[in-house]
Amino acid sequence: MNFDEFTGTVQHRLELPDTGRTVRTIRATLTTLGQRIPEGAAEDLAASLPMEIKWYITGAVDDHGQRFDWQEFISRVSEITKADPTESAYHTRVIIDLVETVVPESDFQQLRDQLPESEDDENWRKLFEVVDAGGWGDAQEAQTGGGPQPERTDPERLEVDDDSSSEGEK
Repeated sequence: MNFDEFTGTVQHRLELPDTGRTVRTIRATLTTLGQRIPEGAAEDLAASLPMEIKWYITGAVDDHGQRFDWQEFISRVSEITKADPTESAYHTRVIIDLVETVVPESDFQQLRDQLPESEDDENWRKLFEVVDAGGWGDAQEAQTGGGPQPERTDPERLEVDDDSSSEGEK
């Protein structure tokens, strides 16, 4: 997957109005994630991502391995994107779901291992809710206008069928 495919997929799934907001949302999510996890884990996770996206987790981060919880993560992302926390939380979940489809399973598991998922600890389980629910699927695609679409019936055929049935009833 290249940069345009990655950003295009995120923009479509989040229904963001423009590429600028999409890139800002991706950057905020992945840079903040890069701040939280150790540098080696960030490099492993980023290795399979497009070069420009990889930079957000690795090159844009001065201090890896910071300790903060899910709430602080969302607060930081919200501050960068200027979005409300609920919207930011949803955006981060969808972006992480896409990352999960691009990186090797072992690298994604390494990410999960770095983030305590217990409610009693840092509650990072919330970051993985879309992944744990089976990922982005046909139902979500249909809601955003993509994916399987309902069959459309030809209006001319309906008129013909209506005429023939009404003639038979006369």
